[in-house]
Amino acid sequence: MTSTPAPEPTPGPPLPAPLRPLRPLHPRGRDEAHRAATPLELFFDLCFVVAVAQAGAELVHAIAEGHAGEGVLNYAMVFFALFWAWVNFSWFASAYDNDDVLYRVVTLVQIAGVLVFAAGVSKGFEEHDFLLIWLGYLIMRVALTTQWLRVAKTATGAERTTALRYAFGVLVCQIGWSGLLFLPEGGRAWLFLAMAIVEMCVPVYAERAYTTAWHPHHISERYGLFTIIVLGETIAAATIAVKSGIDEHDALGELLPIAVGGLLMVFAAWWIYFVVPVHGRLSGNRQAFLWGYGHYVILGAAAAIGAGIEVAVEEAVGKSHISTLAASAAVTVPMALYLLTVWLLHSRYYKVGIAQQLVLPTAALATLASTFAGSWAVLVAGLVAAATVATGVTLTSRMARHA
Repeated sequence: MTSTPAPEPTPGPPLPAPLRPLRPLHPRGRDEAHRAATPLELFFDLCFVVAVAQAGAELVHAIAEGHAGEGVLNYAMVFFALFWAWVNFSWFASAYDNDDVLYRVVTLVQIAGVLVFAAGVSKGFEEHDFLLIWLGYLIMRVALTTQWLRVAKTATGAERTTALRYAFGVLVCQIGWSGLLFLPEGGRAWLFLAMAIVEMCVPVYAERAYTTAWHPHHISERYGLFTIIVLGETIAAATIAVKSGIDEHDALGELLPIAVGGLLMVFAAWWIYFVVPVHGRLSGNRQAFLWGYGHYVILGAAAAIGAGIEVAVEEAVGKSHISTLAASAAVTVPMALYLLTVWLLHSRYYKVGIAQQLVLPTAALATLASTFAGSWAVLVAGLVAAATVATGVTLTSRMARHA
C-alpha cells in the first residue's frame, strides 16, 4: 500500500521586510513601481488636521465678531506654518522614507510638535501669544533637521551638500521665526512675509546642488489625500455648525439652504480637484515647486470654506455681529479662490479649447457674484459649483465623442 505524497504548500504573498532599528537613509527610486502613501503618512496627515481645525475655528470666531481683516491675517500666518511643515515632511519622505525605527520615532516627534502647535492656535489668535505655536514649530523643525543630518551622514558629494543645506536652512529659518515672540504686533506681519519667502527659497537653493529623488506619483497622491482630509474636516465643521443651529434655535428653514449649498460646494471641490491626473506634469523641480507651493492657497481656501459656512450659520441664527453680505463673502471668496487656483495649477494643462478653459474662471466669477444673493447666497454658490461640474463633464463627453 503506497501513501499519497502531501501536496506542496501554495506559496503566499511575500512577507514584509522586517522592521529594523536603524538603516541608512538612501534615496528611493524615482521610478519605483506601486509607490503609495504609508500608514504613518496618513496618521501624520490626520494629526495635522487637528491644527487646521483649530485655525478654522478661530477664523470663524474672528469673522463673526467683525474682525475679518485681523482674523484672515492670523489664519494666513498659522496656516502657512502648518502647510510648510507638512510640505517639508512629505517631500522628504517621498525621497528618503526608509521606515526604520528611528525614522518612525522622529516622525512621531513631528506629530507631537503639531499637537503642541494646535494647542497654541487660540492664544495666537486671541492674545497674540505665539509661544506655543513657536514651540510646536520648533519641535517639528528640529526633528526634520535630524532627518536631513542622517542623510548627510551617509551621502557623498552633491547629495551631501544638499542635505546639509536643507538642515542649515531649516535651523536658520527657525531662528528667524523667533522674532514673533519679541517684535511688536505691527512688525509681525512683515516678519511673516519675509520669513515665508526665505522658507520657500530653502528648497530652491538646496536642490541646486542635487535634485532629491521625490516620486511624482507619490507626491501627487500625498497632496490629494491631504486635500481630501481637509475637505472632510470642512464637512465635519459645517455639519456640526448646522446641527447646533437647528438644535439651539430651531432654524431649519434658514439653515437648510446653507447646508445644501455648502455640501454642493464641497462635493464640487473634490470632483474638480481629482478630475485630471496631476502626476504627469511633475517632471522636474520647476513644475513641482510651483505646483506644491500653490497648494498653500488650495488647502487654505478649502479649509476656509468650512469656516465660512460656520459663519453663515451663525449669521443666519443671529449669533454674529456682521451683515448677511459679509457672511456670504466668507463662503464665496474662498470657494472662488479655490476654483481659480486649481485651474491655474493643473486643470488648465488638461483642457482643450477655449470653452473648457473658461469653465473654472467663469465659475469663480459667478461664485463671487452669488455673494449678493442675500440669504440665498450659499445655496446659489452651491448651484454654481454643481453646474460647473456638470458643464465640465458635458464638454469632456462631447469632445470624446468627436475624437
